[in-house]
Amino acid sequence: MRKLLISAIAALPLMAMAATPKTVTLDVKNMTCEVCPITVRKSLEKVAGVNAVKVDFAKKTAVVTYDPDKTKPEALTRATTNAGYPSTVEK
Repeated sequence: MRKLLISAIAALPLMAMAATPKTVTLDVKNMTCEVCPITVRKSLEKVAGVNAVKVDFAKKTAVVTYDPDKTKPEALTRATTNAGYPSTVEK
């Protein structure tokens, strides 16, 4: 138990240094049916560093929360494009 406690305390500074998650909204093209958002969501969830994805079929957007130390918006747009749904970062 003591070793576990010491390990947890030693890891605290590393957790404090983790980047604050960022959120970006992507404008997604080619979503034409109710199944398309599932494909878009799955393509984004495969990107390392992605924490959460919410795809809105009506608005043709995807809101992605990610760790900026592990990925960048360019990787997110590349993931949707590779899945057949080109996207751009909403400004």
